[in-house]
Amino acid sequence: MRADDIPIAHTPPGGFGDTFPPKVLIGCDEPLVDGAPDLRGMWKAIAATRGGTPVTADDHILTYVERVEQCGNRIIDMGGGTIADARADGTEENGVHDVSAFDYTTPITVIASYEDGVFVLRPPAIPGLEVTRRLDEHGHMIWTRPDQGGLVVTLERVGDGDGTPRNTFRRPGA
Repeated sequence: MRADDIPIAHTPPGGFGDTFPPKVLIGCDEPLVDGAPDLRGMWKAIAATRGGTPVTADDHILTYVERVEQCGNRIIDMGGGTIADARADGTEENGVHDVSAFDYTTPITVIASYEDGVFVLRPPAIPGLEVTRRLDEHGHMIWTRPDQGGLVVTLERVGDGDGTPRNTFRRPGA
């Protein structure tokens, strides 16, 4: 089965809640495209900085977990209650067309690409902004969010994400 054979996934109304939905790309056997980092699996935040300063142990970002699925040039990132499903081909047409993780209602469009082993997201509405995910020399995922006060999160792969794992991320005030 190829990535084209599987319908695009979208965030359900109100987000996906306390458990991750079932995997979307099950059965897809198309190899990852050249230049794509292998980010597949379940990831848990283990450290973070904002503006270069380490966050405190009680910072909500340290409860963050996400699941990444990949097949061909398609990548699905589930985290914070949202599902971002895109083709990493650098086009707006095939990018993420979903809702913001901040309120689960505001529409977002984000261009996705793989560049030199880095997964890059660029919202056309915010020129110059790049959100990235890459692997470091220890196999950790490094996630950068310049739009969140220079947030840099280090995540550890904690499993393959099979089933419907618990979503432990909690936003302040939620």
